[in-house]
Amino acid sequence: MLVGEALGGSNGLLLALGLAAVMNFASYWWSDKLVLMMYRAEPLGPEHRFSRVVARLAQRAGLPMPRVYLIPSDAMNAFATGRDPRHAAVAATAGILRTLDERELEGVIGHELAHVKHRDILISSVAATIAAAIMTVARLGFLFGGSRDDDRGGGAAGALAMLILAPIAAVLVQAAISRAREYEADRGGAQIAGGPHGLVSALRKIEAAAHERPLDANPATAHMFILNPLSGRPLLSLFSTHPPTEQRINKLLDQ
Repeated sequence: MLVGEALGGSNGLLLALGLAAVMNFASYWWSDKLVLMMYRAEPLGPEHRFSRVVARLAQRAGLPMPRVYLIPSDAMNAFATGRDPRHAAVAATAGILRTLDERELEGVIGHELAHVKHRDILISSVAATIAAAIMTVARLGFLFGGSRDDDRGGGAAGALAMLILAPIAAVLVQAAISRAREYEADRGGAQIAGGPHGLVSALRKIEAAAHERPLDANPATAHMFILNPLSGRPLLSLFSTHPPTEQRINKLLDQ
C-alpha cells in the first residue's frame, strides 16, 4: 500500500488495497500448501499414532478426515490449516508427539479440529483484509485531510494522528480477533476431546517447553499455532495473537 501510494497517489493506494485483498484471498486459498512447505512438514500414514487419534476425534466432531503431518522439530507445538473442513490439514511437531500422553494429545488435536470446524482460517483472512482497509482509510485521510489546513493546522494534525494511530488500531483488531478465536477453539476442543483436562495439561507442558526449546517460526504464521511460538520474546499482551496461557487454562477449568 505504501508503494502504491508512492507510485500513484490516492489511486495507487486504492489499487494496492485491492492487491492486498487478492493476496489475502490467495493466502487463504492455498494456505495449507504454503505453511506446510514452510515448516517442511511430512505427511503421515493412517497407521501412525497421531493419525489414529486425529481420525477418532474428527469422527467425533463430525468433520472429514484431515490430512496429517509431522513437523521435524523438537519444539512442542501444533497447528491446523486449510481453507475449509474438506481441505484441512493438522500438523504437530515431533516434540509434542514424543512428550504428550494420549489424553493431552487428544486435547491438542481437539483444539486444532475446533479451528477447522469454526473456519478460523477464513476469519483470519477477513481480519487481515479489514486491517488493510483501516490503513488505507488512514492514508487517504492524511492525503486529503492534511491538505485542508485550518488557521491552526488542526486538519493536518488530525490527519497525521490518524496516520500514526490507524496501523496500531489495525494490528490491535487482528490480535483481538485472533485471541477470541483461540478461546473459542479451546472451548470447542474441550468438547471434542470429552473434557478440558487433557488440553489444560498439554498447554502447561507446551508453555514450559516454549522457553527451553522455542520453535524457529515465521512471525507471519505465529497466530496459527496452539501456543504462540514467539511467546518467549517480549510482547505486549494487547498485540499478542494468543491470550496468556494461564487465562486460557482458567477459562477451560471454569467451563
